[in-house]
Amino acid sequence: MASTPMMPLNADGSAPVAPPLPGTDMTSICFRDQLWLNTYPLDRNLVFDYFALSPFYDWTCNNEQLRARAIHPLDFSHISKMTGMEYTLSEVMEPNLFVIRKQKRDSPEKVTPMLTYYILDGSIYQAPQLCNVFAARLGRALYHISKAFGTASSKLEKIGYVESENDSQASETKPAKEAIDFKELKRVDHILASLQRKLPPVPPPPPFPEGFAPPSTSEPSENQQPETQPPPSDPIIDQGPSKRMKV
Repeated sequence: MASTPMMPLNADGSAPVAPPLPGTDMTSICFRDQLWLNTYPLDRNLVFDYFALSPFYDWTCNNEQLRARAIHPLDFSHISKMTGMEYTLSEVMEPNLFVIRKQKRDSPEKVTPMLTYYILDGSIYQAPQLCNVFAARLGRALYHISKAFGTASSKLEKIGYVESENDSQASETKPAKEAIDFKELKRVDHILASLQRKLPPVPPPPPFPEGFAPPSTSEPSENQQPETQPPPSDPIIDQGPSKRMKV
């Protein structure tokens, strides 16, 4: 079986740089080695060697132990007998798409998925986690709903103010119409308030994965008035493959 050379040690003979800590968000970067792609074919036999060159690769995985013993790192007959962190090739569409899943193996039958990476046309990306996608989509939807309610409220106040001025300048035979308008507004406000009470409370956000440290947010001071924040960035729309920083 043909294989690419193993990553050499550092100049002082030490091991390669340790992988990033668990929970490190690397969805904003991508990796591509054009020299390797020009030298070797990207297929299911060599794709793991290419993935091992990227900063997404964890050198403490079980696959690396198999590589040190001159065994194919994706050989399921060997890796299923080990325990610990490992990589597996879950989806293949040669030569354009390869999906690699990082998982923790507790027994030959029990594995816990951790992260997913995909190689698209030679570029390696980390797929965003589902909780981050849901949080971004819900945050963006709530932002636009809140903005729509604010716009509608301002327009209703303006319409009510203009109608009140017109009614005050009209003849004395129309006071009843003005009272009916105010009753209608109160009825609409009562309906909206009752609907708001009937709606269930906002569900809590999904829990973050083990080891993930959410970014700290500073609370506004008492004198500082809250400002409308833009919608959160979407891990798929705003940080897609074409917008990620290459390394």
